[in-house]
Formats: sequence, structure tokens, C-alpha cells
Amino acid sequence: MAAPDVAVVGAGLAGLSAALELKSNGCRVHLYERSRLIGGRATSFEVAGREVDNGQHVFLACCTEFIRFVERAGMGENLYLQPRFDVLVFTRDGERGRLRAMRLPPPLHLAASFLTYRLLNWKARLRVIGALRSIKDALHSEQNFAAWLADRGQRRDEVRAFWEPFIVPALNAPLERIAASDAALVLWRAFFEDAGAARFGFARVPLAHIMNAAARNIDELHLSTAVLAVDIDDDGRPSVQPAGAERRSYDAIVLAVPPRQLAKVLHNSAQYGLPALDEYEPMPIIDVHLWHDRGALDFDFAALIDSPVQWIFQKEAGYICCSVSAAEQYVRLPTDELATLAWDQVRAAVSELSIASLRNSAVTRNPEATYLPKHGVIRPMQRTRRSRVAVAGSWTDTGWLDTMESAVRSGITAAQSLVLERHVA
Repeated sequence: MAAPDVAVVGAGLAGLSAALELKSNGCRVHLYERSRLIGGRATSFEVAGREVDNGQHVFLACCTEFIRFVERAGMGENLYLQPRFDVLVFTRDGERGRLRAMRLPPPLHLAASFLTYRLLNWKARLRVIGALRSIKDALHSEQNFAAWLADRGQRRDEVRAFWEPFIVPALNAPLERIAASDAALVLWRAFFEDAGAARFGFARVPLAHIMNAAARNIDELHLSTAVLAVDIDDDGRPSVQPAGAERRSYDAIVLAVPPRQLAKVLHNSAQYGLPALDEYEPMPIIDVHLWHDRGALDFDFAALIDSPVQWIFQKEAGYICCSVSAAEQYVRLPTDELATLAWDQVRAAVSELSIASLRNSAVTRNPEATYLPKHGVIRPMQRTRRSRVAVAGSWTDTGWLDTMESAVRSGITAAQSLVLERHVA
């Protein structure tokens, strides 16, 4: 019996994860990607003569499926994961604070660190601990997170020194636009379910190396090939219409594309049982890459408070990446202005850079880094009303928010839904 032919549209993390899962189930996979690059929102390209990621992508130890995806691609040794949660926090005037997990069960593993967190006075620390103790209640809240925090006595000091540095970058939106239930889900998984869940991790190599490794075993790879439409033949088989090529039929299809693109490809998404696809707001992230003459700094990464730059990552000696999440007010600024802004911010916060000189800079903008559903929007499942068509993407309903982990989980679930329908197994 011939192997089923399955098309995957979109070569981001969701599409690649679906492709690997389909391959493991004996399918021939045909991957279509409108860009020339593999990886979607998690890839790399050359800027100023350097290979840089299109964003500083960080994962946590609880992102088990993303870690497994990288291992499945044969690149597991290129991931770094903290032995325990340990985060350095800078103020804009150079004061340092630190949060570090102890070898205790959750949530006690963070209690001692909170009690000595120097960026908050003891009353503010107790207020944060009090709010964290009731975080499970927020899982069922209808409020936005800013309102939920205010109702629990969180003042500006607590918000700036704890809640904003962790929640805004995690969900790529201001606190007042984040559902309290979404923020609570992040905090619960990171700090309460497992003492090691919040450990930070990142790739030691450019992300494109990992994504290209994942794509090596795919049967047909069509880069720079946009899919204009998906149709269902009279016999129920789906077909794709690539730009500049003939229509091709497949046994099944996984559509791993953003919501607006999905709506265009399907023409009438309601026929597939999908909820409205125009209720998602793209949220931008900016990364400013700075090369300086100071050499190696004494930290791998650190958070900044009261700054448009939320996190600094040391990529190598003399090279740092500054991440700006929820970057709507900055995304249209000129490149030189963004580089100056980031350099001024990190020089003020990091004393080691105060007398350093900037050698080079580059800016990467991702205007659709994540997709924020409007209030009350129901995110679609991966299975559709058409049994041979599945959808995937970090923005779909995976039980996770729009993250790399959600992207991987969506691709796996989409592929498995086709297997369960026995169209590809």
C-alpha cells in the first residue's frame, strides 16, 4: 500500500511539528512555505553580516514538547536550560535584584528569594506573595490582569518590579490587555506545578539551524511558494493551489498559517466549522542587536524594569540582544532611533557598559510575533469539519498561550487528528 501523501502549508514550528509527526506515521510529506526561509516566526537571517534570529526566543523547562521537537530534529545538544530558576533584574539606574529558586517544593522554592528581593521593600514583597497565593482564583476570572492585580492590592512598585517583567514578555501584551486567566495559566505552570518548570532555556545556535535540521527528512520542500487556495474535490480529497503552479490533490492537508492567511486560503472558513478568523490582533516584538567593545559581561541574560527593553541576552562576548515586547509604540520608529534607544537603556542599567562604545547595531522587527484574540473569542481546535483538513498554529486552542510550545503542540495534534481519521495511516 502506497504511503499517504499529505500537504503541510506553512513551515513554521507548527508546520514542521506536524510534518515530523506525519513522517513518523509513514506519510509522504509535501511542505509549502511562502518565504524562502524555514521556521516562520522562529528563524534566522543575515543582518549586518551576522546571522541573527528574528527574535530572542526563550522557552521554559515546562515547554516539554518544544524540547522534544528539537531533540527529534537531532539538535537537542544545542539547547541550554538553567539548572534552576535564576533571574537577574536591573533597574534603569543600575541597581540589581535577583530571584532564585531554592531546593524546596513549590511554591516554597521561591519564598526565600522573594523575602530578599531588594527591588521591593518588605511590604511590597508580602503583597506580591499574597497575590501569588490567590493566583489559582484568577484561572476563572473574567477580568483583565491589570484589574485583577489592582483588586489584590498590587501597587505600581510591585507591578514594575515583578509582574510586568515576567508577564508582558511572556504574553506580548500590556497587562490591561491580557486576560487574568491567561496570566494565571502562565504563572501556575511556571511556578506552582513543578519547582523546576520556570527554568529558562534558549538555543545556543541560530534558530534556522534547528528548523533546517527538522526539515531535512521531509519528502518535498517548496520554498518561496505561496498557497493561494485549498479546495475539496468531488471525492472529498483536498487540493492546494500554489502560486504559479498547477493544483495538486492530497490525501490530507495541515494548514499551519496565521488566522488571516487561513481565512484567505479557505475562502469560507465557516464550511470547515472554524470560528471567525478576523478577531485576532497581531502583536509586534522588536529585537535590537548591539555589538560593543566591552567584551563578556557577567550574566547570560537579565530583565530590565521601567524600560521599553524588557530583557537583555548576551549572545556572545561583545554581542547582546535587547528584546522589546508589546512594541506597538516603537515598531515604526527608524532603525537608528531604536538602536540608540536600546543602547542608552542598557548602558544606564548595566554599569559594565557605561563606558563601552557601540561598534555596530541591527534591528529586527516582527510585526506579527503573536496573535492576541479579542475578548470572548473561541480559539479553533486543530480538527475541522472536513475530516481530511486540519489546522495548526500557536494561536489555536492547545491549552497553551501563543508560544513556541503551543505551536509545536498544535502541529502534533493536527497530524494526530488526521491519523485518527485513518486518512493518513
